[in-house]
Amino acid sequence: MNQKNFEYLRDQVKFTGFGEGLEEELQKHMQQGVPAFELFHNATFGQDKTAAVLQFRRSDQGDMYFFNQYLLALRPENPSKIMEQTFYINKGNNITLKEAYNLMSGRAVNKDLTNKEGQVYNAWLQLDFKQTEANKNYKMKQFHQNYGFDLERTLARHPIRELENEQEKGRLLESLRKGNRQLVTFFQSNGSELRRFIEASPQYKSINVYDERMQRIRQGVKEQETTGQSVQKDHKREKQQQVPGSEEAGAASKRRAVRKGKSIGS
Repeated sequence: MNQKNFEYLRDQVKFTGFGEGLEEELQKHMQQGVPAFELFHNATFGQDKTAAVLQFRRSDQGDMYFFNQYLLALRPENPSKIMEQTFYINKGNNITLKEAYNLMSGRAVNKDLTNKEGQVYNAWLQLDFKQTEANKNYKMKQFHQNYGFDLERTLARHPIRELENEQEKGRLLESLRKGNRQLVTFFQSNGSELRRFIEASPQYKSINVYDERMQRIRQGVKEQETTGQSVQKDHKREKQQQVPGSEEAGAASKRRAVRKGKSIGS
């Protein structure tokens, strides 16, 4: 076994969000020298469950193995909705497990990417659940810097307490760029406060706002009166995005996991 190759893959798996629990299995497969192998990882985010299949292949020219991609199956709290998406591993900034979960949950993620010419650029990524690729993946929409969405400037239009502290502001921006739905505090015009969850919405150059029950808040007279300003623009064509189910894809993922003694669970 190539020890340096093992250490590189071990760290790659760890920093892609799969932790250190797969290290022993990774080493065992590499020592066996098989042409290709898979590792399995289950995770829970709130009430949502994920099952990942990490795929490795050995080079035809030597003993080097490569972590090429991982297939992620997501079963939200509603069990009738199961979907899959394959995420590819590149030399640059890979999409982590948490970022993949956020993308599959309909949220946008900000990443530094590399084009075919090797040039690095920044873009917001978001899955298009209405279109699929030939490999059954949902198409990935990109909103580049010249699209005009500035997260920090957008947040500044809202009475958010966390923006008053530079450290809290930095943590908030970082979390939103990873695609998280983040809890913040909105000031009201009467001096009281409201707890709200927000997420980035680059396509509409805004943020989405939710109450403590995760109900979407839209612009309206009542909301303007309580916050002193509108929480977000009213996009007439925008509908609340729901992740479509894929029972057939979910079933395929379950069969694969069961063969390895794994399951995404009930």
